[in-house]
Amino acid sequence: MKINMPITNVEYVLTDTDSIVTKTDLNGKITYASDDFIRISGFTKEELIGASHNIVRHPDMPTEVFQDLWRSMKKGYPRSALIKDRCKNGDFFWVWANVAPIYENNEQVGYISVRNKPKREQIAEVVDAYQKFREGKAGNLKIKDGKIVKKNIVRTITAHRKY
Repeated sequence: MKINMPITNVEYVLTDTDSIVTKTDLNGKITYASDDFIRISGFTKEELIGASHNIVRHPDMPTEVFQDLWRSMKKGYPRSALIKDRCKNGDFFWVWANVAPIYENNEQVGYISVRNKPKREQIAEVVDAYQKFREGKAGNLKIKDGKIVKKNIVRTITAHRKY
């Protein structure tokens, strides 16, 4: 996983009207960035276009969130998740990210991400769990379809049973 530095403890809180939109190609390279994304992230348009979207990945984000996201994206499914992004200067901002595939002539050509301000309660619900994932202490937790869920041991055993 790419570790972006520097980081600070300064949060940029999105306004209710901030609308962060990006488009990427199939490999996650940014092809479009909205003015709000440019302003909030602190990167210039030139720095963003052609860069991997993980340019804003905050090191506090567990890899499991992005593995789940990419698993869905590669199957052509939309996905939503709570994401902590990093600004160029190291500050951070939380977003509710809604990501979906882009199709042209029935062929998937990329992804669009529309992100907005999450509720503080949503952030509070994931902070501890995300830390447990990063520390390898998630136990029976997993990320599935953008949500933190408990692994179901009965389902796991049944899924591996041959009839």
